[in-house]
Amino acid sequence: MRVYGVDVEAPRRRFGGACLLVLGFAGHAAAQSARPAAQAGEPPYGLPLRGAEAEAFLRTAQVVQTKPLRLGVTHSEQVTLSDGTRTFKAAWKTIEERQHGVKSLEGGGLALEFVDSWKYEVAAYELDKLLGFGLVPPTVERRIGGRDGALQMWVKGVITEWDRVKQRLRPPDPERWNRQIHGVRLLHALTYDTDYRNLRNELVDPEFRVYAIDFSRAFRVQDFIPTEKDLQRFPRDPHERMKALDRPRLDAALGRWLTGPEIEGLLRRRARLVALVAKRVREKGEAAVLFP
Repeated sequence: MRVYGVDVEAPRRRFGGACLLVLGFAGHAAAQSARPAAQAGEPPYGLPLRGAEAEAFLRTAQVVQTKPLRLGVTHSEQVTLSDGTRTFKAAWKTIEERQHGVKSLEGGGLALEFVDSWKYEVAAYELDKLLGFGLVPPTVERRIGGRDGALQMWVKGVITEWDRVKQRLRPPDPERWNRQIHGVRLLHALTYDTDYRNLRNELVDPEFRVYAIDFSRAFRVQDFIPTEKDLQRFPRDPHERMKALDRPRLDAALGRWLTGPEIEGLLRRRARLVALVAKRVREKGEAAVLFP
């Protein structure tokens, strides 16, 4: 069962007067306090770059080093990039697996018409931009070493949501936290991310900012919403933007990475989610359903 951990009851741990997620962050904050930042202006945790600046860096910076990541089943790599002035890391994913019929999954269960594709990583980021979630780290398509793949800005100094729940670390601002977690739920539902139960695909930094990663098994063609019971509240602005999505806009933004049936499935899920929000508002009232 997926545990979102919205109301974790545990004291916050402190270091130097600031909230610190210990152990899971591998002493990151303590280490940062003991040495200067590697690059002037670089944040000690989270994303070093955002938006168009991050995308340009990911597309053009020179690859300095690559090394395999030992987590997950998609054989991703960590890439070190430099533009001659700045050096940052990124996650590199090239998996492209499509299997007709029924596939047995490594964690148990079966999947029909299984797809695991790096293209969905880029599509998830572009959709995140359209809706204004700010949850998916900057991700671009790139060709490295003769392989096409998704290159995603590395998020520093984080733990997984799995570890946060396990360590019973409590967000200091429940409303801000809930808005992010319910945003993650909505994004998973809209993309039909079949790996949505994996709390290791949600990252949390020392300020309890949430990052959603690993969408390579998302964007099914079905309009089914597997997490409907979990969808009780919704961030207002992304909801309004979701209502405005249509086929021409999605074709223009996502057509490079999604097929026509995948975009059509996304639109059908959008319609079901818009109807679900309206239903929740009728049942509970707008203030109880939509975050300000």
